[in-house]
Amino acid sequence: MSLQEKEIYAKRAREVWDDYLSSTPAREPKPKKQANLVTRCSPGRLVNVIKRFTPDQKEAVKSIGFGSLLDLKCRTLRRSLCLWLLERFNTIRRSLEICGERVPLSPRDVELVMGLPASGKEVVNSGPDELVADLRLKYNASNRGISVRFLEGILGESDSGEDFKRAFLLYVLGTLLCPTARLEVSPSFLHFLTDMDSVHEYNWAKFLLDKLVREVSRFRQGKQRAVGGCLLFLQLFYYECVAIGRPSELGPVVVPCLSSWTEENISEREKHEKELGGYGCGEVICRERGLGLSLHIDKADVDMLPLRQVTLRANCNFQPSDEDNLESYSYNNTMDFSIMNHEIAYSQSQSQTACPLPTCNFTGQFENLSDHFSSKHWDSGLRFQYNCPLNVSLGMDETFLVLQAAENGFFFLLNKGTENIGHTVTITCIGPCSSSEQFLYYLVSERGNNSLRLKAYTQSLRAKVDGIPPSDFLLVPFGYLNSCGELNLEVCIWNSSDLVGV
Repeated sequence: MSLQEKEIYAKRAREVWDDYLSSTPAREPKPKKQANLVTRCSPGRLVNVIKRFTPDQKEAVKSIGFGSLLDLKCRTLRRSLCLWLLERFNTIRRSLEICGERVPLSPRDVELVMGLPASGKEVVNSGPDELVADLRLKYNASNRGISVRFLEGILGESDSGEDFKRAFLLYVLGTLLCPTARLEVSPSFLHFLTDMDSVHEYNWAKFLLDKLVREVSRFRQGKQRAVGGCLLFLQLFYYECVAIGRPSELGPVVVPCLSSWTEENISEREKHEKELGGYGCGEVICRERGLGLSLHIDKADVDMLPLRQVTLRANCNFQPSDEDNLESYSYNNTMDFSIMNHEIAYSQSQSQTACPLPTCNFTGQFENLSDHFSSKHWDSGLRFQYNCPLNVSLGMDETFLVLQAAENGFFFLLNKGTENIGHTVTITCIGPCSSSEQFLYYLVSERGNNSLRLKAYTQSLRAKVDGIPPSDFLLVPFGYLNSCGELNLEVCIWNSSDLVGV
């Protein structure tokens, strides 16, 4: 067949094919399958084991600080909700970004939801292998881990002694609180179960949250197919802190929250979620419910301290220079954050420093000031780590926040002023800094996908002053405040010795 003849047949074939496509109705695209969520977190499995416990065994569980789990009623994870929450879980900031707000997560939230203690010694699941060699043999621990079915066999016996308590903790950690991507329970848990008399002294809430953050991070990095960690905590936290009806219709808060969420309650809640159009259509009410505050006191390692409702007078009298065209922003005043005439003198070793709170008249050496503030005003400030971002909130009536560096005890003031269109925010150092020493800091305020940022150096007070000189500040419009009128900020302060390359 010649090329011309081939071309005639090819042309006719294309015409027939085009006619077929134009006359045949288009197929509807197949619905996208939702990604499957693989997790070893199994509350139903734990409920089945607990319901067979004897009264003595239940008392044994209470004696080690895990009595709240005896009231667990939720048997099934809502995997679609958990997957939705995982997509909005910020593991760096340890927060959920839902309903247009960023809700921080803390050990205190774990305590309120799960009923686990949020204070005490840190849980350490590492150490020399020889210390747990006998326990590994006792629980048939292989390289992969400890069999869940083997632990269920121990828990099915009538014993309520030390072996029962240890087996219960291994089981509850491996199936609910801190499951990994594997089916077996991690043998590393044996390291903190050598002394069963001190189990109730641990900060289990922090351990749960740390493990959850780690497991979710590994999942996102593609290091494991299954999601580890306590997804039940995320599920119940969402139910408690997001209202899908009118907040006034909500019942009283039950602590721990897990005891109030039955399968029937959850099914009803899921039904209302679908009627509203899906997850995230409600209103964040975590503060009304006492959740998402990130304010917890840990006696062993104080990272965040509750804030006392204190007020610092703010006067605004700053006259802009000619080149500062601020009239369009209604700036006819300056920023003069008064510190109630505190006398603050700075030197490296012999300085006299005043307490940063306007209601306190203490003045003394800096070393004494640190002890004074920690003992007298422990609930009026926030401890932080240099070079680490920190999320803070200032209420409508709060005009400043005291920040104290955990590394060297230096004090900083996060000042908030008010202008016609928003709040002004700046940071000043009130510690004994030399005249050449400065601290670099940044402030970030976010609303949805928009953000405002300031990167500047702190002003240092070195003598008797009546106010802070004008300095760089961040202007945050009122529209950036949350529904409670609070100003949420991300703050980071660098140590002056670490400024090279920042």
